[in-house]
Amino acid sequence: MTEQLLEARDLRVDFGQGREAVRGVDLTVARGETVALVGESGCGKSLTALALMDLLPPGARASGSARLGDTELIGRDERTMRRIRGDRIGMIFQDPMSALNPTTTVGTQIAEVLAIHTSMGRRERRRRALELLDSVGIPDPAVRAKQMPHELSGGMRQRVMISIALAGSPELLIADEPTTALDVTVQAQVLALLRERTRDTALLFITHDMGVVAEIADRVAVMYAGSVVESGPVAKVLEAPEHPYTAALLRSVPDPDRPAIGDLPTIPGQVPSVGEHIEGCPFRPRCASATDECATAPALVTTGESAVACWNPRTDLLSEVAR
Repeated sequence: MTEQLLEARDLRVDFGQGREAVRGVDLTVARGETVALVGESGCGKSLTALALMDLLPPGARASGSARLGDTELIGRDERTMRRIRGDRIGMIFQDPMSALNPTTTVGTQIAEVLAIHTSMGRRERRRRALELLDSVGIPDPAVRAKQMPHELSGGMRQRVMISIALAGSPELLIADEPTTALDVTVQAQVLALLRERTRDTALLFITHDMGVVAEIADRVAVMYAGSVVESGPVAKVLEAPEHPYTAALLRSVPDPDRPAIGDLPTIPGQVPSVGEHIEGCPFRPRCASATDECATAPALVTTGESAVACWNPRTDLLSEVAR
């Protein structure tokens, strides 16, 4: 049986009473597995990741449970979490320009992780920092290590972020939309790098791009309005989605082999705002298949390796997605 490294149960994030942004997420990531957390902007993906790291913005509060091995992450004191961050959990942030320190060389920023979480001396930390830069494909690491973040390209800055996240040899790596601001060629290089460097590490990959999911994930969890509405093996979910929202996301992905005639399909309406009162299925106002039964919120029902929160789950959506 596969060992679950991360196990979140009924994970919630709120900004005060009645203003829930993450609404009872259940999520698991096994050792050596890549799980993609997918959904539109505003669905709660990044807040879920920040809750795991205890890096939520001011005014936000996490509740429920998230265990990394035998260690509970929710409700821990800051001193404990500082020992976990960078050591047992590494995180690649979406915008490396704002995540990196603009006044410190990139080599120093990598060495800082080693200074906090290892007993290496200064010379050994510098050597290891250069090794990490080289391992993520940065040319002339000795030169680049002395440069400031603004002196590097966007792709190189993201590689520096990856090397920082991997410096402490974490058990779990969280990547929050790490390819969003990159061009297609650099995006492919970063995805290949993550696949190569995380073969023995659990990876939680957050994205809004269903096209990226097929490239990197073993399993996928689709979020909507702060909840997981469908999850399962990536091939199953992408080829035969059961939730109407998952199918709608897939229809919106451009297919280079089947050029679209006219505009790409879109999902009408928008994700409910944080704190908005939701009655019944949160996707009901945007769903063409909604029935009276959808006025009651469906539970996430697990069948085998898959789970879906829908009163009328479909198994024949593959042809609709293809169109």
